[in-house]
This record gives sequence, structure tokens and C-alpha cells, in this order.
Amino acid sequence: MSAIVIDLMSASSSGSTGHPLPIAVLVSGKGTNLQALLDTVHGREAEIVAVASSTTKAPALRKAIERGVQTAVFDRSDYADRRERDEAMAEWLLRCGARLVVLAGFMELLSERFLDRFPEAVINVHPSLLPSYPGLHPIERALADGAKVFGVTVHYVDTGIDTGPIILQGSRELPRASDPARVLTALRPLEHTLLPEAVKLIAAQRQLIAA
Repeated sequence: MSAIVIDLMSASSSGSTGHPLPIAVLVSGKGTNLQALLDTVHGREAEIVAVASSTTKAPALRKAIERGVQTAVFDRSDYADRRERDEAMAEWLLRCGARLVVLAGFMELLSERFLDRFPEAVINVHPSLLPSYPGLHPIERALADGAKVFGVTVHYVDTGIDTGPIILQGSRELPRASDPARVLTALRPLEHTLLPEAVKLIAAQRQLIAA
């Protein structure tokens, strides 16, 4: 039986008593992390006020629509460059009232201009124990190195590649792992636990600052 370890990098929240934190979620795929947020923090510690996708084909959009959340698509091909796309997306998210942006399977790089519009307010979930294996194909690279412990990191996004401050990490021992898809499947429950917990922590911290 494999062990699951969760390392809390900040104090745990004991619950929210103030107004929910308005958040936006950026997606590109199935939306399993979006669903985890909808099932756990939406309408409680946080309110998902907008879901933006990089593609019209993302099944995640339907999950948002079914819960009455505003959606929009910002396809890179519809804009002159990434900076223009990011500017339009940031403007829409701000009009929706978002104060925190959560990357949940968003398969696009964000420009520095976008990050400037949401200073220290963009977070991402990455399938490795950062700072090990940042960037693309982290599980494949870990397997190639003979890793037996795999993990998930929720971190703030900065201008580097997965170099922002770590919020939460979790790990799982998989001593006989050899297939990247199976490792990713084994890590999904950690993603679905850590990402909502990170949102709760940030919401609680914002309330303390505002108090």
C-alpha cells in the first residue's frame, strides 16, 4: 500500500467566515481540477466568477456552464500575439471581478503583462515535487531518472518556468511505476486535494489582511 504525504507550506485554514474570494479558473482540457474546485470551495471559501479556456473544445467549459459560471474562450489564433490574447483575457477576468487566477490544466504560457495585472495572484498545479522537474514532461523525466516517489506542487506563478513560491506539496510512493499515464492517474487525487486547499489558505490569508 503506497503512502500519501501532504506537506503544508503555510498554516492550515480553519474555515471561512467572511465573503468568498472571487476566483477565475483557466482551463484547456477535461476540467477535473475545475470540478474539484466546484465541489469543494465554490460558494464557500471562494466563488468561481469566471472560467476561461484556450480552446472551444475543452470539456471543462461545460462543467462551468452547468454550474452557472461565466465562460469565455481566448484562442491564441484569434489574436495577433500572446500578449494581445493575454491582455484581452485579463481585462475580461477583471471585469468578472476575479482577484485570484487558478491555472487548472491551462496548456498555455502566460505573458508577463498578464501576471502584472494579477500581481502575486496566479497559482498553478504541477505534477512534480518542485523544484525538481519543472516544465514539460515532468513524470516522464522522473521515471527516466528511476524515481520511486512522485508528487504534486501548488505554487504561485512568476515569469520563470515553475519557479514561483511553493504553497503546498504532496507526494506518493510508487516503487513499481513505469507508465507515465498511470503515475498521473495516481497523482490526480493529490491534485484534487491540494489545489482546493491552496485556495482555502489564500482566501483565509486575504481575510486576515483585510481585517
